[in-house]
Amino acid sequence: MKFDRFCQFSKAVGRGLLGLLAGALVFALGAISLGAPVGSKYMLSTIKWSLLMSALTFLPAAAIFGASWVDWQRIFVKTRPTGFVEYMVCLPAHGAIFGSWFGAWPMPLDWERPWQEWPICVTYGALLGYVIGVVASFVLYFHSRRRQCVKVD
Repeated sequence: MKFDRFCQFSKAVGRGLLGLLAGALVFALGAISLGAPVGSKYMLSTIKWSLLMSALTFLPAAAIFGASWVDWQRIFVKTRPTGFVEYMVCLPAHGAIFGSWFGAWPMPLDWERPWQEWPICVTYGALLGYVIGVVASFVLYFHSRRRQCVKVD
Protein backbone atom coordinates (compact mmCIF):
# COMPACT_ATOMS: atom_id res chain seq x y z
CA MET A 1 0.00 0.00 0.00
CA LYS A 2 2.78 2.43 0.92
CA PHE A 3 4.69 1.53 -2.26
CA ASP A 4 1.59 2.25 -4.38
CA ARG A 5 1.28 5.74 -2.92
CA PHE A 6 4.96 6.43 -3.57
CA CYS A 7 4.61 5.11 -7.10
CA GLN A 8 1.58 7.32 -7.75
CA PHE A 9 3.39 10.30 -6.24
CA SER A 10 6.51 9.74 -8.33
CA LYS A 11 4.40 9.37 -11.49
CA ALA A 12 2.60 12.63 -10.71
CA VAL A 13 5.91 14.41 -10.11
CA GLY A 14 7.32 13.04 -13.36
CA ARG A 15 4.22 14.04 -15.33
CA GLY A 16 4.30 17.47 -13.68
CA LEU A 17 7.94 18.09 -14.60
CA LEU A 18 7.34 16.94 -18.15
CA GLY A 19 4.28 19.20 -18.32
CA LEU A 20 6.31 22.10 -16.92
CA LEU A 21 8.94 21.79 -19.65
CA ALA A 22 6.41 21.23 -22.44
CA GLY A 23 4.28 24.14 -21.26
CA ALA A 24 7.31 26.42 -20.96
CA LEU A 25 8.21 25.66 -24.56
CA VAL A 26 4.66 26.36 -25.71
CA PHE A 27 4.46 29.65 -23.78
CA ALA A 28 7.91 30.81 -24.90
CA LEU A 29 7.13 30.13 -28.56
CA GLY A 30 3.72 31.75 -28.18
CA ALA A 31 5.16 34.85 -26.52
CA ILE A 32 7.84 35.22 -29.17
CA SER A 33 5.30 34.78 -31.97
CA LEU A 34 3.10 37.45 -30.36
CA GLY A 35 5.97 39.96 -30.21
CA ALA A 36 8.04 39.27 -27.11
CA PRO A 37 11.59 40.59 -27.54
CA VAL A 38 14.13 37.94 -28.54
CA GLY A 39 17.36 39.79 -27.89
CA SER A 40 19.95 38.35 -25.53
CA LYS A 41 18.92 40.89 -22.88
CA TYR A 42 15.32 39.61 -22.83
CA MET A 43 15.68 35.89 -23.59
CA LEU A 44 16.26 34.92 -19.96
CA SER A 45 13.22 36.98 -18.93
CA THR A 46 11.11 35.23 -21.56
CA ILE A 47 12.25 31.82 -20.32
CA LYS A 48 11.48 32.73 -16.70
CA TRP A 49 8.05 34.05 -17.64
CA SER A 50 7.25 30.96 -19.69
CA LEU A 51 8.28 28.73 -16.76
CA LEU A 52 6.02 30.73 -14.45
CA MET A 53 3.08 30.46 -16.85
CA SER A 54 3.70 26.76 -17.30
CA ALA A 55 3.82 26.27 -13.53
CA LEU A 56 0.48 28.04 -13.17
CA THR A 57 -1.27 26.25 -16.04
CA PHE A 58 0.36 23.10 -17.43
CA LEU A 59 2.04 21.66 -14.34
CA PRO A 60 -1.09 21.07 -12.20
CA ALA A 61 -3.02 19.65 -15.14
CA ALA A 62 -0.18 17.36 -16.19
CA ALA A 63 0.35 16.10 -12.65
CA ILE A 64 -3.34 15.28 -12.22
CA PHE A 65 -4.54 14.26 -15.68
CA GLY A 66 -1.31 13.02 -17.26
CA ALA A 67 -1.70 12.58 -21.00
CA SER A 68 -5.48 12.08 -20.96
CA TRP A 69 -6.55 14.13 -23.97
CA VAL A 70 -10.21 13.75 -23.02
CA ASP A 71 -9.66 15.32 -19.58
CA TRP A 72 -7.49 18.15 -20.97
CA GLN A 73 -10.11 18.92 -23.58
CA ARG A 74 -12.96 18.84 -21.04
CA ILE A 75 -11.10 21.11 -18.61
CA PHE A 76 -9.43 23.62 -20.93
CA VAL A 77 -11.52 23.68 -24.11
CA LYS A 78 -15.03 23.02 -22.85
CA THR A 79 -14.36 24.41 -19.34
CA ARG A 80 -16.52 21.81 -17.61
CA PRO A 81 -14.88 20.80 -14.35
CA THR A 82 -16.76 18.23 -12.29
CA GLY A 83 -15.01 18.12 -8.92
CA PHE A 84 -13.07 20.30 -6.53
CA VAL A 85 -9.67 19.33 -7.94
CA GLU A 86 -10.80 20.03 -11.48
CA TYR A 87 -12.13 23.44 -10.45
CA MET A 88 -8.77 24.17 -8.83
CA VAL A 89 -6.96 23.28 -12.06
CA CYS A 90 -9.30 24.86 -14.59
CA LEU A 91 -10.21 28.31 -13.33
CA PRO A 92 -6.79 29.41 -12.01
CA ALA A 93 -5.17 28.33 -15.28
CA HIS A 94 -7.70 30.29 -17.31
CA GLY A 95 -7.27 33.23 -14.94
CA ALA A 96 -3.48 33.20 -15.39
CA ILE A 97 -3.77 33.18 -19.17
CA PHE A 98 -6.40 35.93 -19.30
CA GLY A 99 -4.55 37.95 -16.67
CA SER A 100 -1.35 37.75 -18.65
CA TRP A 101 -3.19 38.79 -21.80
CA PHE A 102 -4.75 41.80 -20.10
CA GLY A 103 -1.45 42.61 -18.40
CA ALA A 104 0.17 43.02 -21.81
CA TRP A 105 -2.08 45.93 -22.77
CA PRO A 106 -0.09 48.75 -21.12
CA MET A 107 3.27 47.59 -22.50
CA PRO A 108 3.08 49.29 -25.93
CA LEU A 109 1.90 52.62 -24.52
CA ASP A 110 4.40 55.46 -24.84
CA TRP A 111 4.85 56.17 -21.15
CA GLU A 112 8.34 54.65 -20.95
CA ARG A 113 7.94 53.60 -17.35
CA PRO A 114 10.16 50.87 -15.86
CA TRP A 115 7.16 48.68 -15.06
CA GLN A 116 6.26 48.53 -18.76
CA GLU A 117 9.39 46.54 -19.60
CA TRP A 118 8.98 42.92 -20.66
CA PRO A 119 7.70 40.74 -18.79
CA ILE A 120 6.72 42.79 -15.73
CA CYS A 121 3.16 43.66 -16.81
CA VAL A 122 2.32 40.18 -18.05
CA THR A 123 3.76 38.58 -14.92
CA TYR A 124 1.69 40.73 -12.57
CA GLY A 125 -1.36 40.19 -14.75
CA ALA A 126 -0.84 36.41 -14.70
CA LEU A 127 -0.45 36.30 -10.94
CA LEU A 128 -3.49 38.50 -10.35
CA GLY A 129 -5.54 36.42 -12.79
CA TYR A 130 -4.40 33.23 -11.07
CA VAL A 131 -5.47 34.52 -7.65
CA ILE A 132 -8.84 35.60 -9.05
CA GLY A 133 -9.19 32.13 -10.60
CA VAL A 134 -8.46 30.43 -7.26
CA VAL A 135 -11.09 32.53 -5.50
CA ALA A 136 -13.59 31.96 -8.31
CA SER A 137 -12.99 28.22 -8.22
CA PHE A 138 -13.76 28.10 -4.50
CA VAL A 139 -16.90 30.17 -4.95
CA LEU A 140 -18.19 28.26 -7.97
CA TYR A 141 -17.44 24.86 -6.50
CA PHE A 142 -19.21 25.57 -3.22
CA HIS A 143 -22.07 27.25 -5.06
CA SER A 144 -22.52 24.17 -7.25
CA ARG A 145 -22.36 21.91 -4.17
CA ARG A 146 -24.96 24.02 -2.40
CA ARG A 147 -27.23 23.92 -5.45
CA GLN A 148 -26.90 20.11 -5.61
CA CYS A 149 -27.84 19.84 -1.92
CA VAL A 150 -30.89 22.04 -2.43
CA LYS A 151 -32.09 19.91 -5.40
CA VAL A 152 -31.80 16.69 -3.38
CA ASP A 153 -33.87 18.00 -0.45
